[in-house]
Amino acid sequence: MIVRQFISWIRTAPAGERAEATRALARAWLISDLTEDDRIAAEGALLMLLDDPSPLVRQSMSEVFAASPDAPATIVRALAADQPSIALPVLEHSPLLIDADLVDIVATGTSDTQCAIARRVNLPSSVSAAIAEVGSAAAALELIENAYAELAPFSWDRIVERHGHLAAIREAMLVLEGLPAATRAALVAKLSSTLAQFAAARNWLSPERAGRLADESRERSTISIAAHSRGEDMQGLVRHLRATSQLNAGLILRALLSGNIELFEAALAELADLPLHRVTALVHDRGAASLRALLVRAGLPESTFAAFLVALEASRETGYVDTNSGVERLRRRMVERVLTHCETDGRSAEPLLILLRRFATESAREEARMFCEELVADEAHVPPLRDLIAA
Repeated sequence: MIVRQFISWIRTAPAGERAEATRALARAWLISDLTEDDRIAAEGALLMLLDDPSPLVRQSMSEVFAASPDAPATIVRALAADQPSIALPVLEHSPLLIDADLVDIVATGTSDTQCAIARRVNLPSSVSAAIAEVGSAAAALELIENAYAELAPFSWDRIVERHGHLAAIREAMLVLEGLPAATRAALVAKLSSTLAQFAAARNWLSPERAGRLADESRERSTISIAAHSRGEDMQGLVRHLRATSQLNAGLILRALLSGNIELFEAALAELADLPLHRVTALVHDRGAASLRALLVRAGLPESTFAAFLVALEASRETGYVDTNSGVERLRRRMVERVLTHCETDGRSAEPLLILLRRFATESAREEARMFCEELVADEAHVPPLRDLIAA
């Protein structure tokens, strides 16, 4: 009887009053002890109100039913397909929407609706994959910042591929502790490419020079990322580097000259298609023939073999670096020893010598920077000269 009177009254009531009455009816559906007949009548009235010309009426229903598992599923699905201002609370909170519903809305909805879905708690990987594949940059950012979203590795890579040129996306991803090393490397590559294009477009550098500097920066960053990677994370990084044509002799030589034996071994295992433990045994074998055979199987240029052999010998003599910071930089003495050998050998190709000279310059400059930083740090603890004279 009450619902019948409500239906008769609401036909002529102002929009604001209809919205408040609809809110009250929706709450009654959730918390009141309605009879079966009244519940059926109330649901019919609410379904009728989905056609109300005022969005305020549907907005009131959306706000009441958004987070409730007891809301009428039919009405919730209808609200989820309504205009964004009405659909957003339901899309973000309703437990009645299944994964297929959410994937369909991501594919056909606006950026605002995609963002609402990206903020959902316990977002499954299938929905996250849809957002990564077709979602806007704003939705991707919401997804990255959602600590309760489940993302598969390929979804991270897809976000980088589609939106990695945006600073906000890169910054949000790089602060994540559990981000796969391969994804970090892809982000760095995206940043390097973006900066190179920007510098070339402004005529600050020639395209060739900008590209080379970008490649060098990407290589240094890759070594830094690898320094913090172990196990499957390292293997995933190496697979990514190979798939993107970055796993070349120059990068592998840089890894060895930086003391990162783990990356060196993982790279050779990937290229030679051998188990890692087998490669490790060959690398630590003192015989040059076994290492040469491994380098041949890995497909590395023969002109680089001497550099690898000397670098590995120098590593054994000086000891491998066992700290993350130690394997991020080229080790100057190792670089100079390899360069000296290749320069006097007479059989080294010119591209290798150019690469080693560049490594030597880089390592010398890095060592000088570290030396100056240490001097400044020590000076901070030394009393000023006038205080010493006064004493």
